[in-house]
Formats: sequence, structure tokens, C-alpha cells
Amino acid sequence: MTNSPTLTPDNRTGRYAVWLLVLLAVPTGVGLLLDAHITVMTQSMLYVLAVVVGAYVLPAAASMACAVLAVVGLNFFFVPPRWTFAVDSQEHLVALVVMMVVALVISQLSQRLRRNTALARLHARRAEQLQTLASQLSLCTDAAAAARAGARHVAQAFDGPTVLALQSDGQLSGVDAATEITPSMQDGLRAAMREAAVLGPGTGRWPGLNAWYLPLGSGQQMYGAVCVQNIEASDDAGREHAQALSALLAQALERLRLGREMAMANERNTRQQLQNTFLAAVSHDLRTPLAAMVGNASSLLTQRDKMTTDEQATLLDGIVLSATHLSRLTENTLQLVQLANSDQPLALDWESMEEIAGACVARHRQAGGETRLRLHLAAGLPLVRVNAVLIAQLLDNLLDNALKYSEDAVDLKVRVYNGHMQILVQDRGPVIPKELQTQIFEPYSRGDRSGKQGAGLGLALCRAIVLAHGGRISLRARQAGGNSFRVCLPLSVEPSLAPSGDAP
Repeated sequence: MTNSPTLTPDNRTGRYAVWLLVLLAVPTGVGLLLDAHITVMTQSMLYVLAVVVGAYVLPAAASMACAVLAVVGLNFFFVPPRWTFAVDSQEHLVALVVMMVVALVISQLSQRLRRNTALARLHARRAEQLQTLASQLSLCTDAAAAARAGARHVAQAFDGPTVLALQSDGQLSGVDAATEITPSMQDGLRAAMREAAVLGPGTGRWPGLNAWYLPLGSGQQMYGAVCVQNIEASDDAGREHAQALSALLAQALERLRLGREMAMANERNTRQQLQNTFLAAVSHDLRTPLAAMVGNASSLLTQRDKMTTDEQATLLDGIVLSATHLSRLTENTLQLVQLANSDQPLALDWESMEEIAGACVARHRQAGGETRLRLHLAAGLPLVRVNAVLIAQLLDNLLDNALKYSEDAVDLKVRVYNGHMQILVQDRGPVIPKELQTQIFEPYSRGDRSGKQGAGLGLALCRAIVLAHGGRISLRARQAGGNSFRVCLPLSVEPSLAPSGDAP
């Protein structure tokens, strides 16, 4: 793995030659300057120091050359007779031989330490890279993002160039659109996928290639392949790292595929359950009023002459009541489907809650003669930005529900509370158990407390309307018995009206 600029062989050789000259020139220059103050032994230590430094900064061959040249330089410049390669005494000869051995040993040991240190750092960087890739892949939610993360880490790990291609409908396409996949590279990638094995130098498969080709996936499920060029057959650690990166990416792609399939299966299961529930609800809630309407109409048609006026009125009332129930059931179903499937934003306008709530209460009193319905409006209510038709339907459903299950008074309260427009619909009917207070807002969920007629759509539609307005709805039991439905709608800053006198 490399992030440093790439040096050509010529540049690298030139740089090492400069280092070698500097390492030999420095002790020689210092020795000549201090010639009158230091001994040959001290001068030899300066050369040994240069050999140690050279072992850390130069490759093995250059380091060995530095050791040899240091001994030669010491002999030429400082060992009597000076400025020759001759040695005047056996003692100096032994000293030079010992210095040569020490320099070579130091060079070898330093080179080995340097290699081990570099290898340890490389392993640490690769382990860190695998950990980083695993963390990034765990956050990816789609295959494209995972492939981009994988391609980025493979490119950072090797000098490259590298290519990561994904397979879709039998076609291979590179994650990086700017990278060209040549025909020979296509063959290598497809071969790696077909054989589900690593191909290239050092693998025993297709050793004549100049790149490694690594599959992404197993034999049963293949997602693509990776190509890493400019590699060496002897780089087993590098190949194992490339395999580890590919295996991590393949596991992430497999996890994402299984997640998608599981989500689709859950969606199909939920849709099937919803359809079954809908059919069950419709078969019950349509059949009953339809049967009543047919029965009442048949009785009127065949026995009208035998009935009194009151009996005929009763049958007609039953027909109207059943038709009204069917109409509301149909309206709730269509409205719920529209809210659930529409991508268009709601048509909102500034509306007065006094007018909407007052119209709903008046409509209920006029239609059913309800005297139990009581309206409480706080003073100075601000305008709210809502869809008036949907909010009216929300209030109608909540009031219908409360009047249906309660024999006592039903209160509709509207006020501003904690920065929201709060709507409370409170009854004294049977208390809904706490475990059903959330479930009751689900479609076709019927917390049937007294065998009353209903399809379980009214409260579900209420929640959909509230959520579409950015609000929330909840249900709580009242302390003295009964239930309290609470709707909170967000309040926005009302638009300022331009003074009429500004008109030209």
C-alpha cells in the first residue's frame, strides 16, 4: 500500500548515489578538518556512523557498498601511509579488517531491522484498512455505495492501476466510469468469476498474466471481480490482502442482497396480510348493511300496502343509515389509499379552526339531532395552515367514533397548547386498554368494545391525515372513565397582510 509519489528506477538509483556520496563525504571532510585533533580510531568511528545511517536510508546493495567504501576511504585518507591504499603495519591491517566486518554486520542487522519494521508497519496499515473498510461497508445501504468504498480501498492498497467491476444482467461495468476495461481485462475478470478463484502470478492459475483477477462472491452468487495490475508473483502477503478486501466486499454485497430480499418478502407478506384483513373487513362491513338495505327495500316493495306509515318510515331510515355507512366506508378507504400512495404535497391554506370545528359540530347536530355534542373553543385561536377538507374529515371520524361508543356527552375542545394547535375529542365510553391504544390507529384494526359496526379505517385515516400535516395523534384514558383523542398540529407564522393604503 502506498500513498507516496512513484519513483522510476533511474530516479531511485540517482537518489541512492547522492545519499552514498554524502554519507562518505561527511566523515571524510570532518576528518580532514579535525586531522590535527583526532586519531585514526576516532576517524574510523565517524565512518562506522556513516555506515549505520546508510543502512537505514539505503537498500541492501547500496548499504553494503557504503560499508566497503567507508573502509577504503579510511585507508586512503587516514591510515599511514596516507593518500595510498597501502597499509604500513599489521596493526592497521587488522583494524581495517575488523572495521570491514563490523560495518558489514551492522549493515546486515540494520537492513533486517528495517525490513521487519517496514513489514510490521505494512501489516498494521493493512489491518487498519480492513477494519476501516468493514466499518464503512456496515453503513452502506446499497450495492453501489459498497462497491465504491471497496474500489477506493483497493486503489489505496496497491500501486495499480486497479479496476473493480460489477456484474448486472450478464454485463460487467466498472464502478469508476472513467476507467476503461480492455477486452483482455474483460476476459480475466470473467474467467475469475467463472472459476470462482484468484488468477494471475503466484496463484498457480494463469501465471502468465500481469495482474491479479479476484472474484467477488462465491460460486453460487457472483457479483463481479477485481483486477490489480503491476504486482509481483512473490508478493504473497499483498495477494492475501487483496483477497481479504475482495472477501469483505463480497460479504457486504451478499448482506445487502439478502436484506433486499428479506425486505421484499416482508413487504409481500404485509401486503398479503393487509389484503386478507381488507377482504375480511369488507366482507363483514359491506355484507351487513347491504343485506339490511336489500331486506328493507324488498319489504317495502312487496308488503308496502300492509304496512303503516311509521313502519315504512322505519324501513326507509334503515336504508338511509346503511347507505350512509357504506358511503363513509368507501370515502375512508379511498382517502386512506390516496394519502398512502400519493407523492404530491398536500394543498394547504390558512384556515380558521373555529370555522372548521363549528361546521363539523353543526353538521352532526343537523344530521343526527345530536345534543350530546359540546364544542369548546379557546379565545383568540390563530389561523393554521392545513387542508380544510381533510381536517374536517378528521374531526368527523373522531366525533363519529366517540358518539358511537359513548352514551354520554362528547366534548370537542380546540386550543393552543405548547406551541401546537391542540384538538381534543373526549367521551365517556368504555376505556380502550392501554395495549390497544397504539394498535387502534392501524388500518383494519378494530378495538371493538361493544359490537358496534366499523371497518377499522376511520382512526387509521385520522392518523394518516395528521401525519400528512406534520402533526401527531394519541389516545389516553380519562381519569373518570372514557377516552381522550388528542391531535397536535404544528403552528406556522401567519403571513402579514399588506396595508390597504399602500395601493397606488
